[in-house]
Amino acid sequence: MTSLMVGAVLGFMAMGMGVPLLLALARLFGVYAVVEERTCRVYVFLGRVVAVLDEPGLHLLWARLGWKALLVNWVGRCHVIDLRLDQQYLRSLAVNSEEGAPMGIGIWYEMSISDPLKYLFENADPRGSLAANVSNATVRCLSNMKLGRMLESRHGMSRTVRAEVSPMSHAYGYQLGSVYIRKVHFRDAGMIHQIEEKVVNRLRQVTSAIRQDGANQVSILTSSADRQAAIAFAKAAALRPRIVGAALQRIAQDPEVSTAMFELLEVQRLQEGSARVTLVPEAQKDELLVQLLASTPPSRG
Repeated sequence: MTSLMVGAVLGFMAMGMGVPLLLALARLFGVYAVVEERTCRVYVFLGRVVAVLDEPGLHLLWARLGWKALLVNWVGRCHVIDLRLDQQYLRSLAVNSEEGAPMGIGIWYEMSISDPLKYLFENADPRGSLAANVSNATVRCLSNMKLGRMLESRHGMSRTVRAEVSPMSHAYGYQLGSVYIRKVHFRDAGMIHQIEEKVVNRLRQVTSAIRQDGANQVSILTSSADRQAAIAFAKAAALRPRIVGAALQRIAQDPEVSTAMFELLEVQRLQEGSARVTLVPEAQKDELLVQLLASTPPSRG
């Protein structure tokens, strides 16, 4: 039983270490190769390209290369090319507008390797060459444009640059994808300062105009309200004599009510006045009148 367990453990260890070692030796002697997704393998043997594997999966090299597969990893070379989508951003490319304004343009573009052989063997720096081509095309196509169009039509400028660069990108083994003008800016600090001053002054003018328009609207509303109030007060003043006259006419139809009302009004006026009033009882009125006449000094005339 013990020997069986020891044999199982040794067999497991031999499988765990032997299989990877065997696969590594198979790859080393060119038995097979595994191409990952969006990659490409280019085999070069004695200065010549003998195989290009761009389909993902397992490939038997002996069936493709014959006897060269046994030596290609020793004498030759295998280039693994990344075919995934890549991108690059070029900042502040110098161009001039038709009006002579120094402008800077930031352009973003994406690309992928479409021809691995041209990418490897026809240019020492294909990525740099493509960037230089994009930069030159941007400056050549977008210079001497009107400033307003340069600031507004980024989509049109992007399409122009892409149409100019796309045919040339195949010469470097690249396929150009989307191209987009991300930024258009002024490069002269003095011009930027002048534009800022103009914008600030324009904002002040607009703010002042809005404020004055609001004040005018408030003034119009206030004048209209005052006019309507004056009309209403005038109508009320015109109606008051007619209302008072109608009330007095109704009161005058009853003499007792009329007399009582006028007496009350007379007493009210006396109370509201500043003169001193002395109330005399009815029974002492004649006696008091005699005393007042007697105390009055005779006139000299």
